[in-house]
Amino acid sequence: MENFEPVIVAFCCHYCAYTAADMAGTQRLPYPANVKIIRIPCSGKIDTLHIVKAFEKGADGVYVAGCLEGDCHFKNGNVKAAKRVAYVQKYLEEIGLESERLEMVNISAGMGHRFAELASTMTEKIRKLGPSPVKAAAAL
Repeated sequence: MENFEPVIVAFCCHYCAYTAADMAGTQRLPYPANVKIIRIPCSGKIDTLHIVKAFEKGADGVYVAGCLEGDCHFKNGNVKAAKRVAYVQKYLEEIGLESERLEMVNISAGMGHRFAELASTMTEKIRKLGPSPVKAAAAL
């Protein structure tokens, strides 16, 4: 557990969150290399199945990053995403996983520092929770 390095999947909307991640890189802001970014057209396009599959494929934590509330390029995609994330959090609790392994965050394109901070915070939180029980079950 001491050497545990969590795998985090970040589903980032193209217009804001992915651009913030790019800005973090451009500004050379350090954030953990264990965060795997998947660019999606809009956070509203994330399906509950994508989130669950990320855990099935070995993610210890997942976050969906969308535009700031009221600022979605597709009007209300981030609101839809937040509802889906809340639904999957309930599902995770039902199957015995901590709902804290999944988060919805809102971020604007100019918030590279916030993206780096979120990646670090999520990594530390998941490190404290330990490896995903799904990953441990798959190894058996």
